[in-house]
Amino acid sequence: MIEQKFGPRRCRDTRKPLANQCPDVIFYRCMECGALFPVTGGKALEEKEIICCGQKASRLEPADADTVRDQLQVTYQITGGYNDNAVRVSWKYASPKNHPEWIYLKTFTGGYLKYVAPEKRPPMVFALADTDAFAYCDEDPCLECVFRCKRGFIIYVFDERAGLIEVPLDKMNAQWQSGAKNES
Repeated sequence: MIEQKFGPRRCRDTRKPLANQCPDVIFYRCMECGALFPVTGGKALEEKEIICCGQKASRLEPADADTVRDQLQVTYQITGGYNDNAVRVSWKYASPKNHPEWIYLKTFTGGYLKYVAPEKRPPMVFALADTDAFAYCDEDPCLECVFRCKRGFIIYVFDERAGLIEVPLDKMNAQWQSGAKNES
């Protein structure tokens, strides 16, 4: 009998967490200094007034990734199985000189913000733990099956030219049933 190893980041929950347990996030940005203000929770998030550099910060409105695909393509992959869950976010620009300014991953319990250095190449890896690492199976990489363990997660990518891009983690691939993984 093979002994099952439980990693320190592994989720031990018996069912998928509720996607709405983490409040929505809205981003504000100071147009003077570029400061970022992610705001969660509370009422009327859209009506918040964030003051920075003596002026009201602008709310960043997320666009669907398909609307800016000609400028920036954002993809993701869920890796790690049970013990080492992670979301790998990759990007591709029309010009290789460009890069995202920052990437935010909204999860079941909160969010992760990472700034992208100009020399950073894709992917940006977001390691998951506890409830955010919930998985139905131990496939690595994720087969993107009908269970969609990470449905409710959202990737936000900000680029000065393309603006704020929103990518929900809701891909589903029927190839896992066909044995296509074994053929490659």
